[in-house]
Amino acid sequence: MSNLHQLAAQAVRQALESGRTVATAESLTAGMVSAVLADTPGASGMLQGGVVAYQNSVKEAVLHVPGDLLARAGSVDPDVARAMADGARRVLGADVGLSTTGVAGPDAHDGKPVGRVYIGVATAAGSTGFEYSFTGSRPDIRGAACAAALERLLEALSA
Repeated sequence: MSNLHQLAAQAVRQALESGRTVATAESLTAGMVSAVLADTPGASGMLQGGVVAYQNSVKEAVLHVPGDLLARAGSVDPDVARAMADGARRVLGADVGLSTTGVAGPDAHDGKPVGRVYIGVATAAGSTGFEYSFTGSRPDIRGAACAAALERLLEALSA
């Protein structure tokens, strides 16, 4: 079992045990987080759904990320990650929202270097954005972002 699948299995188990639901909002991972969760037996009891919001227009229209924030900060920003997670939580009716945004490469984006990733976590108590810097190929960075998101989800479900 891969590390991603082990993390997902733990997250699904914890969500089910605590009776909490999860929704995702993914940019650079483009659905990897929700797909890995859905690979886990029992996921239907905790995964509300996910939004792949690759373009800023989708972040704004579907997840209600403020347009002025996107214009000011760009898409790769901790506040954008927080807003995406909160949007997913609200729009999809979940207890926990989880988001990913970042630069997988090969080029920098919005003034952020390749490998810069933000993970957002939102609950009824509020939202937080976490910064990461990963190295490697585009698939390496996307995989690392997925693992980091699942680790942050586990923390939120343990709280």
